[in-house]
Amino acid sequence: RLHTYTTRRGKSQKPLPPPPLSPAMIVPKKNRIAIYNQLFKDGVIVAAKDHFGVTSLGDPKDETREKVPTLHIIKLCQSLDSRGLVRTTFSWQHYYYFLEDAGVAYLQSYLGIPSEVIPTTHQKPPRTAGRLPGGPGGPGGPRG
Repeated sequence: RLHTYTTRRGKSQKPLPPPPLSPAMIVPKKNRIAIYNQLFKDGVIVAAKDHFGVTSLGDPKDETREKVPTLHIIKLCQSLDSRGLVRTTFSWQHYYYFLEDAGVAYLQSYLGIPSEVIPTTHQKPPRTAGRLPGGPGGPGGPRG
């Protein structure tokens, strides 16, 4: 649609600049901290593509899990994704946000977490001492 304005000589058909875009979404600090803590703890966060839904954060066994709007999770993680701090995958109407190495450093500084603490998905599993299974002395005994 063409916006017009009137001059002294008559009507002009020059277009006016478009109206300003809506402001960025404001996420309460309590929700931002809860989402960032969950993302840092697990290294991944999942959000259903339900912009009006609510997601419970925390341990599923915990009765007092914090509930945050799914839209807050999606918008915060979109912001992190645009800065290259998380990697986004979309499958079966769910967004999966995986924390990158740069994102770990950012969240450590934002949340005030020491650099020795890292997300669960970034930890290397402990190696077990001993032989590989199936070899001599492994489960099933010696072959032969």
